[in-house]
Amino acid sequence: MGRRILFVTTDQQRYDGLGCNGGQVAATPVIDGIAASGVRFERAHPQNVVCMPSRSTIITGQHVHTHGVWMNGVPLPIDAPSVARYLREEGGYRTALLGKAHFEPLLDPFLQFKENQIAMNDSFGPIRGFEHAEFATHAPRGYSHYSQWIAKNHPDVANGFYPVLNFSLEVNEAGGGETGAPQVSTNPVPKDQYQTDWVADRTISWLDSLDAEDDFFCWMSFPDPHHPWDPPASEIGRVNWRDLDLPPGYPQDRAEREAILDAKPIHWRRWYDGTLVSNYEAPRDWVPATLTPDQILEINARVHVKNMLIDEALGRVMALIESRGWTDSTDVIFTTDHGEFQGDYGLLFKGPYHVDSLMRLPMIWRPAKNAGAVPAVVKAPVGLIDLAPTFCEIAGLPVPEWMEGKPLPQSDAAADEQGRERVLTVWDSVHRAAGLLDVQVGGPSFEPGERSGASKSTPTAATAAATAAKRRRGAYMTRGFSTSREATPEFLRTFDAEDGRDPCPMRTRTVTAPQALFLMNSPEVERAADALAGRLRADAGNDLPRAVDLAYRLVLSRPPEAKERERSLTYLANDPQRLSRFAWLLFNLDEFIHVP
Repeated sequence: MGRRILFVTTDQQRYDGLGCNGGQVAATPVIDGIAASGVRFERAHPQNVVCMPSRSTIITGQHVHTHGVWMNGVPLPIDAPSVARYLREEGGYRTALLGKAHFEPLLDPFLQFKENQIAMNDSFGPIRGFEHAEFATHAPRGYSHYSQWIAKNHPDVANGFYPVLNFSLEVNEAGGGETGAPQVSTNPVPKDQYQTDWVADRTISWLDSLDAEDDFFCWMSFPDPHHPWDPPASEIGRVNWRDLDLPPGYPQDRAEREAILDAKPIHWRRWYDGTLVSNYEAPRDWVPATLTPDQILEINARVHVKNMLIDEALGRVMALIESRGWTDSTDVIFTTDHGEFQGDYGLLFKGPYHVDSLMRLPMIWRPAKNAGAVPAVVKAPVGLIDLAPTFCEIAGLPVPEWMEGKPLPQSDAAADEQGRERVLTVWDSVHRAAGLLDVQVGGPSFEPGERSGASKSTPTAATAAATAAKRRRGAYMTRGFSTSREATPEFLRTFDAEDGRDPCPMRTRTVTAPQALFLMNSPEVERAADALAGRLRADAGNDLPRAVDLAYRLVLSRPPEAKERERSLTYLANDPQRLSRFAWLLFNLDEFIHVP
């Protein structure tokens, strides 16, 4: 018997959301107690400031440029390295993930991703080295185990949750509560049916199923306090938003606030003014400049309530561990994937904004008592990339070569011995340079370092109609799935191919699909595709090679590569009437998502 591991994560939680980190509102006595008897890290940082890249770093122990999940919507390959698999295969650990996984897109209308498949198939794994998995997200919709549980046992409460998407399948901007704050609503769900308690219940159930001598790696992953801010209505009264102070990071004078934003890179002010959405989880049609002080206070009150519910749920799990006699042999590690603005700079949510609001994370490690560790506060920088190596060290296993972090230090002296000076946080920027947010079909397009006035190509009259039609206020700025074509999710290879053939002329170097599937049924894109198909028929007639060449030049401002031409012609030869769909695919596989 070795040391057991309870790994607890939240989603989108600020450093100062906990009492042990100076939080003055939410009561978090369980987490504070773990911190007091363990190691509290003051400068823990993510390797990316949105969910999927950050969570992929946790499970692989790798930097973003290694695991390849550079943006939400980019799936981690199912066979990617996994610390859970390593612990199970090399250490004999029992392994489980209860709660939010999010290594693959949540929006999955074709049910192509295994995380979504297993819940719909009444399965509980194995997946990514976890012998048991039960998934939840921010509402009982979609394909999670929590959604299925609500549908089967409490269907009457499902519609009380805030609808994450609006009727256009865009991130919902609707406001609610007493102030009309975005993504705030009154949720009548009973507390014991809310996702936080459900995650704790499922964790307790799995832990209680283990034999007394089992070593375990149990990842309990709470979806909260991530938006939407709709905790159970019965709990909202715990924090009266009118009693709160505005956060210190919110300059109340508008001119001062905007001067701070103007001094930052251009995408800060453009998001504030509503001309850019730089992270697809932020509502497309919400303008941060409209955010009021009262709305900030109400949102913060909801977050504090969520944090208290998490603390209480964790307390129930800790009580189970104690009742099983495992306290002395269990390491407890608590952290989150990234932070949240919560009104700082007049902003909400997260994105390519590298400030403490998003980058300074709560991280606590209470080593098993039988390890003889001494409580400490570590001020040296550490990262989520260091978690997987730490799990290996706890398990008494060598850190494998594919991990890129180091085991967490238990003191500043140990951090000095490791030579810790910095932590790398990256954003695979789609901004490319100031002004690059106006990329259009056919150009102008830019490379890193070029300015918006240095066009490589100029739109022609032939592309004007398609360009105008393709304009979409993209809440999803991304180049797409940055994996090899062979590793591309199956739905992108056979999306419109009844005969199983490759339907789309993808690039062979890098798959360039849009963010998940939000845009794949965009009526604007379909209209642009129809217009382009009409132009191709008029100019190329039945000459399919000419049609393919012209389509690539019009949409991508370049001729097709040999393999692209071959695949395109094979696709069209089966049915020339597929020309509109072919054009549609080109639009959706374009390298740039346009933001007017």
